[in-house]
Amino acid sequence: MREKRRGALKRRREFCDFACGLPALIFFAIFTYYPILYLLKISFTNWNLMKPTYQYVGLANYKWLTGNGWNKFLTSAGVTVLYTAGEVLITIIGGILLAVLFDCMNRMFKWMRAAIVIPKYVAVSSTAMIFLWLYNDRYGVFNYILSLFGGSGVNWLGQKSTALASLIAFGGWRTVGYAMLIYLSAMKGISEEYLEAAAIDGAGGLQKLRYIKIPLLAPTTLFLGVTTVVSSMKVFQAVDVLTGGGPYGSTDVLVYYIYELAFVNFRIDRAAAVGVMFFGALMLFTAVTMKWSNNKVNYDA
Repeated sequence: MREKRRGALKRRREFCDFACGLPALIFFAIFTYYPILYLLKISFTNWNLMKPTYQYVGLANYKWLTGNGWNKFLTSAGVTVLYTAGEVLITIIGGILLAVLFDCMNRMFKWMRAAIVIPKYVAVSSTAMIFLWLYNDRYGVFNYILSLFGGSGVNWLGQKSTALASLIAFGGWRTVGYAMLIYLSAMKGISEEYLEAAAIDGAGGLQKLRYIKIPLLAPTTLFLGVTTVVSSMKVFQAVDVLTGGGPYGSTDVLVYYIYELAFVNFRIDRAAAVGVMFFGALMLFTAVTMKWSNNKVNYDA
């Protein structure tokens, strides 16, 4: 009798736990899983915004993607990878360096930390408009600073050699403060016993950073690396405002390419096919990274 009561009580608790998570599950089903499935459905049609109807055409869009559209897809994918690599490097390296710097400062410098973090939470379109002025080749602030040192003006956003780098610098400027804040919080969680033991062994500040702090910050680095990669690969607003995918496609990232297919060329079907491929690449990257991290990342902190 007691066993039956315990079993009934356990099932009731499990049902209550499931009921508590059900609203979140419904939310994700409506706003995440259903759009993904609908995107997959569209990729099997010939949906053109210029036509009132569409039919199912099987794998026609994927044949186009791996045929005539493959070179453009690879070009956009390459630009996306370059942009992502640049933003991740700025975010991770800059975040660690700033965290180490502010970890040594007292509370009087809190306002400086706030000033570095704020860009992350300001609308991309607003900050991009400011950078349009800063990057302007005729009256921009950056070219004015160069002129003070005898340098000539640079068309930052109008030439292939500097457009992508300028875009990466803008993205890194927005995210480095957030990474600093996360790293700083993680550093505060490192046990003082490790640092004291290292000090007794004669380790200096750089040695503590290299052999203690950075290894113990590996979970934080993994978190920031994965989230920064996923967010930077989906960059759109900065490209739309600053470069419009140009010049000559040098900043035409995948999401902007999908936008052009859907709302410039009116080919929703082909945009959906590219979107499905892009989604699969993100899922594959995340799975491989998490699998690799199980054996490489130290969670001892």
